[in-house]
Amino acid sequence: MRLATYNVEWFANLFDDGDRLLVDDAPSGREGVTRAQQVEALGIVFTALDADAVLIIEAPNTGRKQDTVRALTGFAEAFDLRARAAVIGFANETHQEIALLYDPDALSARHDPRGDETGRKGSGDAPRFDGTFRIDLDIDNTEDLVRFSKPPLELEVTTAAGMTLRLIGAHLKSKAPHGARGRDAVMRLSISNRRKQLAQAIWIRQRIEAHRAEGLPVILAGDLNDGPGLDDFEDLFGRSSVEILLNEDMYDPHARKALSRRLGAFPSTARFRMPDGSRYLQALLDYIMVSPELMGRRPAWRIWHPFDDVRCFETPELREALLAASDHFPVTLDIEL
Repeated sequence: MRLATYNVEWFANLFDDGDRLLVDDAPSGREGVTRAQQVEALGIVFTALDADAVLIIEAPNTGRKQDTVRALTGFAEAFDLRARAAVIGFANETHQEIALLYDPDALSARHDPRGDETGRKGSGDAPRFDGTFRIDLDIDNTEDLVRFSKPPLELEVTTAAGMTLRLIGAHLKSKAPHGARGRDAVMRLSISNRRKQLAQAIWIRQRIEAHRAEGLPVILAGDLNDGPGLDDFEDLFGRSSVEILLNEDMYDPHARKALSRRLGAFPSTARFRMPDGSRYLQALLDYIMVSPELMGRRPAWRIWHPFDDVRCFETPELREALLAASDHFPVTLDIEL
């Protein structure tokens, strides 16, 4: 079985209010890429992936008129994908949903959130992901109230072979100090964002531990907007959110390699043009972590990087599609489920 995680930049821009694909020459949201070009590129990438399930980060919007499931099933039909059923969890206000597009012949998936409904009062014991988490991160005897702008997607997944597992799809808050002016303001907001991101990681970590205590296999996937060595705030807080989520009982080979801090090239899953336009920044942001129960099932990870993966690089149509489709590249896990 092949599972994938894929952050599709500006996916929502490719659908009208009736969730029909917009295949035209209007801008897509990606610099220098039209909507028709991005739609075609995504069709090529999803077809090449041929995954049993794709966790889509920044999926099309659910709102007053739009519906994520309707948009994704229409997209799957347009490209005759076998992953043609879709499910989302709690919709959010950012037009960037988290959804699973999957092959109903290979597995079933249902939104199954765990934890207490807390409202705004919050709880320090892993509340439901649309609730409020209470935590004192800076040891000042004052609890912080933390919420997800994009609540993680919690799914109960059952494979055609009868295996049941927990799948958590996450898109953690970016650490970028958007809106800050001046060095001091940038520093304050950067630290605040880092604290919030670490709190979100602790919240998800508690949920992983609860599942593992029940003996349930767990997969955590998505865009964590973080990784070891990405900024200087790890020195202030001691570790990255990725390290919190991995702990000692979850595994992702790319994260483990980056954590080793050895000399040499690190894996990357995203490629961004720098503000001055002179070069690109590459980063490891997207992960598929698995619990120990799944390590005996012959897991094999792959980053579909257009330049670092030989098969992608030597397939020009796919290479160019990966570059046009998004600023992130898919990560896949092939595993016997």
